[in-house]
Amino acid sequence: MRKYDRYKDSGIEWIGEIPNHWDSSRYRYFYFSNMGVTLLKEDVKEDGIFPVYSATETDVLFGYVDEASVILNEGDIVIPARGNSIGHIKVVASPSTSTQTTIYSKKISQNIETKFVKYFLQGLREHLFQFDRTAIPQITVNQVKNNPLVIPTPEEQIAIADYLDRKTSEMDELIADKKRLLELYEEEKTAIINQAVTKGINPDLPMKDSGIEWLGEIPEHWEVKKIGHCGKIVRGGSPRPTGDPRYFFGDYIHWITVKEVTNAVGKYVVGTEEYLTEEGSKNSRIIEPETLLLSNSGATLGVPKISKIRGCINDGSVAFPELKSFLDRDYLYYFFVSHTDIYREQMAGNGQPNLNTEIIKSTFIPVPSTVQEQTAIVDFIESETQKVIAKKSKTEKLIELLTEYRTALISDVVTGKVKVID
Repeated sequence: MRKYDRYKDSGIEWIGEIPNHWDSSRYRYFYFSNMGVTLLKEDVKEDGIFPVYSATETDVLFGYVDEASVILNEGDIVIPARGNSIGHIKVVASPSTSTQTTIYSKKISQNIETKFVKYFLQGLREHLFQFDRTAIPQITVNQVKNNPLVIPTPEEQIAIADYLDRKTSEMDELIADKKRLLELYEEEKTAIINQAVTKGINPDLPMKDSGIEWLGEIPEHWEVKKIGHCGKIVRGGSPRPTGDPRYFFGDYIHWITVKEVTNAVGKYVVGTEEYLTEEGSKNSRIIEPETLLLSNSGATLGVPKISKIRGCINDGSVAFPELKSFLDRDYLYYFFVSHTDIYREQMAGNGQPNLNTEIIKSTFIPVPSTVQEQTAIVDFIESETQKVIAKKSKTEKLIELLTEYRTALISDVVTGKVKVID
């Protein structure tokens, strides 16, 4: 890539040298900045005159209002100032306002092009919007005002912005394609599991009607059983009151909450953030290692995991401590993986979705006639899904590299390390 003929020190260590004819200044000399207006969720509605920006990573709106004490106009800048979205700037497209979780900026100089500044703030976000890793991360108006800003000529600002419009659009399209590929891989993995636990892995087997609408045909030698006939099912228990130091914040036994179950990566729960006291364990449900668990409440119900640790489960999960000899635990695990969406559809519309033990017990499961066939199905699923996971991992790495390259390109161009104007 081309470079400028002469450079000078910008005076800012992390920017380094800039083209000799560029200036280095401060953001406050080009933009008036202040906190957004105080708006609560009940103050906004689904439609209205003024869109409301808040602290989000994307352009998703907080809602609408019909009146606002601060009106932002086309070309003004909104900077999320709290949480993980800090510095994910938005350029206002039409009259709007923003909440107290943002900092807005209005241009006060004709010597700056906002579309250039947009890329400057994006490309150098990690340096410009540093914050303490506190419970609620935030940046201040003074911090924004005092940020450095390099100033190319007006013609160069426009040329740089136009160049980056083209290049980032190309990269964004490529990244979007890769993200769609991730969705297809996830669908492929789901299809492998669904097919294997409902139809088997031998396509030449004779089939029969299962008598269950959602299940359809199953191999002729399989049976349909209710899960309640396949083993013992117990619900977890939570000591009360929550947070009582007699029960919580101990070091006696792992505390396996529904969060631990649903957030665990992969098939297993291998640890917990919290522990109960011995007294707390007496008011909960102890499960042994290798026990199958299933989340049973809230938006994340229907997620199965196998615990590799001894611990107590809370009332957001059920456990299967004893299964009949005709049913393999891992086969049941993959059946639940395939059944998660069905459970969620079944519970949709309930104010507090709750997959109680009676619903689980009454669930029909297709059962291959031998444990050997069940374990063969499990082996097939894990072999085939591992291939999909490997493809997914490569694609995720490529997305990461493309995203890093996108940021690096913006940074190099807006600081003059790369010349894009003739």
